[in-house]
Amino acid sequence: MARDGKTAQRESAGQEALSRQPAPRPDGDGPLPSPDDPMSYTYTTDLAAIRAVVHRYARQAGLTEARAIDLTLAVSEVAANTVKHAKSPGSLKIWYDAKEIVCQIHDEGTITDPLAGRRQPSLDALGGHGLWIVNQVCDQVEMQSDETGTTIRLHMTLPPAGPERRPRP
Repeated sequence: MARDGKTAQRESAGQEALSRQPAPRPDGDGPLPSPDDPMSYTYTTDLAAIRAVVHRYARQAGLTEARAIDLTLAVSEVAANTVKHAKSPGSLKIWYDAKEIVCQIHDEGTITDPLAGRRQPSLDALGGHGLWIVNQVCDQVEMQSDETGTTIRLHMTLPPAGPERRPRP
């Protein structure tokens, strides 16, 4: 099967991100990933790789399967907005501490409505559902948008670490 260079490049970038091992969540001692040393990934169109990375990292950090799916959905919605509206690459950073996991998405687009995603859109609205969903599934959503671009941070609280809630290897 023939592949063009663009597809091969996209697949190799996704595989590189998928192969990076997130740091396991310690049970109280030892260093945790932080905003100073996050897992980083730049994307243009390959949202499947973004979803795979976020899900794997969320499970490794200690989220339950259901909450990992919620976080994956939220990141996917924000990343899709980058692809659709920003017309620039996006960047994803993920880190966690003992209490929460944070996914930060940045692109060069701007959001002019400071309440975007905070008001429930009507069912017949053509847009606005993605950020609404993000605000429903995440424990906290921070959004900053100005002439330099938009940064959105998605926070999810981690369950307490313990024998019954150990992250998958």
